[in-house]
Amino acid sequence: MRLGGSDPHTLAGAYAMDAVPEPDRSRFERHLARCESCRQEVRGLREATAALAGATAVPPPAALRDVVLRAAGQTRQLPPAVAAAWAPARHRRRPGWRSRLAIALAGALAAVAAAGVVTFGVQGRLDQAQHRDHMVATVLSASDATMMSRPVSTGGTATVVMSHRERALVFTAADLRGLPAGHSYELWLIGPAGTRSAGMINGSGHGRMVGPMVVSGLAAGDSVGMTVEPDSGSPRPTSPPLVLIGLR
Repeated sequence: MRLGGSDPHTLAGAYAMDAVPEPDRSRFERHLARCESCRQEVRGLREATAALAGATAVPPPAALRDVVLRAAGQTRQLPPAVAAAWAPARHRRRPGWRSRLAIALAGALAAVAAAGVVTFGVQGRLDQAQHRDHMVATVLSASDATMMSRPVSTGGTATVVMSHRERALVFTAADLRGLPAGHSYELWLIGPAGTRSAGMINGSGHGRMVGPMVVSGLAAGDSVGMTVEPDSGSPRPTSPPLVLIGLR
């Protein structure tokens, strides 16, 4: 994202995501030194980004370690580089660690595929996760990204980072109260166009972060709300929202 002649305030989201190249980065940092509102926005977006990273982290498959170690042991290493007798010592080169690591990783990935660790089902979930992560990054780095947090009436906090330009938001929540068996939290878009389900929220409990959930298709006048519904979801909310965040 380039600064150019645009309003420097619009680069806070991109700067928080380390997406502003030089020399625009230096120019924005000079602006940041004298703009308290941008400093607060960058700090808030970085906190949200860290929370989202923690929420999306998943452990690797149990079989991956053994597969990688086995592939590394079976991967032929590069021989020592032997320079010509006439070449001065300063001109002799050895294979870089990046090259050796790339070869080992290539062998490991081939072994993973051969071992069936990456199945069609797993690959589908990986594709979905990558798409979600891309959407999260798109919203967080949007020039109009805005973050809002509100308390949930039954406990916990809901946080939204939204972009009207992208017509999308990222929702996370922390410390939601645990629910009885058979019930889950459901997210809604509520506005002039009606009330639309944005999906079920998985996970709750003190100290736990749930999400991130990417919700697209925002319309003018929408708010995002959360209710308690059966695990299967409801076509319409069955109770008043526990939290309601206006997206104006």
